Amino acid sequence: MSRALRFLTALGAVLFALVGLAACGGGVPGNAVVAVNGSSNITKDAFAHWMTVAATSGAGATGEKPVVPDPPNFTACIAHLQKTTPKPEKGQKAQTPAQLKTQCQQQYKSLQQEVLGFLISSAWVFGEAKSLGVKLSDKEVHKEFEKIRSTQFPKAAEFQKFLSGSGQTISDLLLRVKLNLLSQRLQKKIIAKKGKVTQAQVKKYYEQNKSRFETPEHRTVEVILTKTEAAAKKAKSEIESGKSFASVAKSVSIDPASKAKGGQLGEVAKGQDEKELDAAMFAAPLNKLGGPVKTPFGYYLFDVLSAKPKVATPLAKAEKTIKQQLQAEGQQKSLSTFVKAFKTKWKGRTDCRSGFVVTDCKQSKEPKTSSTKKTTTK
Repeated sequence: MSRALRFLTALGAVLFALVGLAACGGGVPGNAVVAVNGSSNITKDAFAHWMTVAATSGAGATGEKPVVPDPPNFTACIAHLQKTTPKPEKGQKAQTPAQLKTQCQQQYKSLQQEVLGFLISSAWVFGEAKSLGVKLSDKEVHKEFEKIRSTQFPKAAEFQKFLSGSGQTISDLLLRVKLNLLSQRLQKKIIAKKGKVTQAQVKKYYEQNKSRFETPEHRTVEVILTKTEAAAKKAKSEIESGKSFASVAKSVSIDPASKAKGGQLGEVAKGQDEKELDAAMFAAPLNKLGGPVKTPFGYYLFDVLSAKPKVATPLAKAEKTIKQQLQAEGQQKSLSTFVKAFKTKWKGRTDCRSGFVVTDCKQSKEPKTSSTKKTTTK
């Protein structure tokens, strides 16, 4: 996922939005369900429109006309469920109207949470862009929209089918594009100051993390693995009496991979194998039969054929990689700090009508933590 999309998600997963802008005083005007910053109102019509869009999306490809749960009585919703719910199996009772109403209430609450979350988040993005002087022309929005439309829907008929199937209008889609572009520009503005990394910072990171810029010692090894120590000693005696390592390995080793190659294990890095074998192999002189070494897998004989010493990457070669990493870390920290402050600021400016209170409303209360939990987390 790109940073721009991650940023969009961080700002509140803005995928859909329709915000009516109108000056107003304190509180929520009569034609709105939410007021943001006293001037950006989510109207009742906007809320109803996007409830239909969300219900259409939830209906999927069934082809049925979506029914938005209709509080407080949910008459249409109950009737729809009675019509579409499969008949109960023999011996089971059909759901009562009261049970269906409960189901409609749950559906409504879920859709309401989703839609208001999207609408409020969109208002926040527009408000933050305005406060930071981030601008976007209609021409830029239309250009990006046409680019996306032509890529995803090369044929006009496909695009029209999408519109009718999603419940959205071209204006809705233009708004989504605008929100995405604004979010990208906000991100760019926020992280711009955190893009510089000094040479001193690079050097400090290199000194504190030298092991990350080292290639470990390597050794080319041949091995024989046996089940018992007695079998390992016997194999060692055979090699010392003149038999080749390869012939003994093919005869007695229980490690199928190296056995097929006459005991050749190939090049191994320090720390790659079992600790007992690793310690013995990297302490042994070249071309001298070693073992038996006891490990969880059995007893090893080994012979180190060649060795490559540990190699450190100099600062000059590691500098570019370190700088990129420090830049990314600084930008991510800056972004995280901003998002936290962003949410706190705009939640405090979001006034929701009773019955439309969701997590992002200032009326929403944070869940209380019990004193027991506070004590145990110290």
